[in-house]
Amino acid sequence: MKKILGVGNALVDVLIRLGNDRELDELNLPKGSMQLVNRKRSDEILKRLSGTPASLEAGGSAANTMHGIAMLGASAGYIGTIGMDDLGATFEQNMISAGVEPFLFRSPTETGRAITLITPDSERTFATCLGAAVELSEEQLSRIWYPGSNLLSAYHYLHIEGFLVQNHGLVKMLASLARGSSLIVSLDLASYNVVEANLAFLKEICRDYVDILFANEEEAAAFTGQKPEEAVHRIGQFCEIAVVKTGPRGSLVRSGAIFCEVEALPAVPIDTTGAGDLYASGFLYGHSRGWSLEECGKAGALLASQVIEETGAKMPQDRWNRVKRKLEIPN
Repeated sequence: MKKILGVGNALVDVLIRLGNDRELDELNLPKGSMQLVNRKRSDEILKRLSGTPASLEAGGSAANTMHGIAMLGASAGYIGTIGMDDLGATFEQNMISAGVEPFLFRSPTETGRAITLITPDSERTFATCLGAAVELSEEQLSRIWYPGSNLLSAYHYLHIEGFLVQNHGLVKMLASLARGSSLIVSLDLASYNVVEANLAFLKEICRDYVDILFANEEEAAAFTGQKPEEAVHRIGQFCEIAVVKTGPRGSLVRSGAIFCEVEALPAVPIDTTGAGDLYASGFLYGHSRGWSLEECGKAGALLASQVIEETGAKMPQDRWNRVKRKLEIPN
């Protein structure tokens, strides 16, 4: 069985459902935005919402994707940095419980947390304090991942979270080591503003190292300046497989002369947190099993349709059992 390793910002999602949009206005958080905040501001938001129930779960884009892959029954690992605190313990235990092999560095800095505010229309607004997550460094990686190391030889895929792209040296080290050890490299672009700020570097990395690129339509537009139908073909010039997710319209997949449109599946959305991350889980799982690109896309669409019917980026075991039956994966 092929093994998939993810690397990204290790965060704990603090999930809070709001009754209306008014509280977002009072907190000065633009609806649907992702705001980076410091610890003081994060504490202020939580204090303001202290009477509203909240739940905690391991988060971060690549962590969500690896969690999903492990829940499908595949072998997954994860690299990130957490704090020496209760939130860090929550993150680690959540990943281990799913079957993910953790490679976690620990820092005196508090574990990063993403306050996720969910309004009744299922829209998400984030106030993210990155904390220890951004301390993942080339020096740390060199302790566990170097030519000839057991970590490199044990895995077949490396999935990189796009938010790491702001650390050019780290991403280049990851991608070059993976490529040098014949790993398949996938990258999720993560956010259109990250793409805009790092466009030249992203194009270089994709051209030289990336095999599979995931983007939503805003990220694809930032990367190419084009609409999804044209963007997927343009992105395909930089990597072997290009995937552009178009929300309720589905997704577009291109590899060389192969092109397919994958329809989104019917769902009653409660919270769209993790839809793109779980799409990548399904796609990478299928690719690791040798499925066709259309089958990979359909697996991604299935997972995305299921997770948006839950609060947060995680699904209960009974839903995973249904997903696995639909994918004809033994429980």
